[in-house]
Amino acid sequence: MDTGKMTALEFESVSYRYPSEEFDIIDGLSFRVERGSFHCIVGTSGCGKSTIFRLTNGLLASKAGRILVEGAPIGGGRKQYCGYMPQKDLLLPWRTVGENVALPLEIRGGSSKAERRDRAEAALEDVGLAGCAGKMPHELSGGMRQRAAFARTMLTGSDLLLLDEPFSALDFLTRITMQEWLLDQWQRHKKTILFITHDVEEAVFLSSSVLAVADTPIRSLLEVPVPADYPRDRSCLKRPEMTDLREGLIDLLRKQVKG
Repeated sequence: MDTGKMTALEFESVSYRYPSEEFDIIDGLSFRVERGSFHCIVGTSGCGKSTIFRLTNGLLASKAGRILVEGAPIGGGRKQYCGYMPQKDLLLPWRTVGENVALPLEIRGGSSKAERRDRAEAALEDVGLAGCAGKMPHELSGGMRQRAAFARTMLTGSDLLLLDEPFSALDFLTRITMQEWLLDQWQRHKKTILFITHDVEEAVFLSSSVLAVADTPIRSLLEVPVPADYPRDRSCLKRPEMTDLREGLIDLLRKQVKG
């Protein structure tokens, strides 16, 4: 991760242990990501990938070490320094799509209902859902629901976005369409994105470099640069160097399972 650029997120010797466990699942982890980058984190199920996100967004408190966003430690009541999008869209079924998207603004306060409505409608238009503000969540397809959830995450106003397997529940064609859509959103908005996935090909397609969990407990993340420039399309995945990268990451994860 390029130290010559402004650091968006940094872990300094961070450790965490779940109360029910006898070992630290995160053990002295240090890494950093630069502002405006796109990194996917890959690793086997249960290895601790999502724990990294929960520590970053403050849902869990680290046992040791420091976590810094834009150079300042998290905690101490600090808010709105990152946006978090989990695997499920978590749209509230009793609220309209527009009301769901406006939820971060409602929680933050300081804006009128009309202002929140206007900003939610603009956010929905930005993700290709113009005219959907008055619909209920059940009226949207899976891909549309994930776009709405992304619009809600964007309205947190945060430059750091944590996306935890947001496309894993979608069918194959919808998933690859959403991957292409997300890259377009990232290139337009210049956010810093950390994206957890089990899908190695998804990680290779999206990332500037993949952050791989090679061992558990997590003591380090192996950074693997992706040899493809942006903007990119799926044809890049056919290149020999991209195929080799994908197979190398798969072998790395297989060794972790066997180990």
